[in-house]
Amino acid sequence: MDYAVIRSGGKQYRVQPGETIRLEKLPGEAGAACVFTDVLLTSSGGGVKVGTPLLDGTRVLGEIVRQEQAKKILVFKKKRRKNYRRRQGHRQQLTVVRVTGIESGAATANASGEHEHGA
Repeated sequence: MDYAVIRSGGKQYRVQPGETIRLEKLPGEAGAACVFTDVLLTSSGGGVKVGTPLLDGTRVLGEIVRQEQAKKILVFKKKRRKNYRRRQGHRQQLTVVRVTGIESGAATANASGEHEHGA
């Protein structure tokens, strides 16, 4: 079971090839390729490699499936006995990404049309 831990949008995600994940909004249209270079850990064939803090030359390849919004959350502030109430809603912008592969080893140049996300 091959997997990697990547960092995107200030959060960490455990990803596997073929998996679909929802990340905070990334630039790009549906069908565009994206590359994640902030790889913190990889596991393949029973061996685990941990970066300090990142693994050099390792990247995760993906494809943007669609741009969407999360469900609305309600932000409600109140101070009791002070007649103070504020209500506000928020919908986070998300990008759905299908992970296509994990590459380890020497860093290679990006093909045209790929967006690189990370350091």
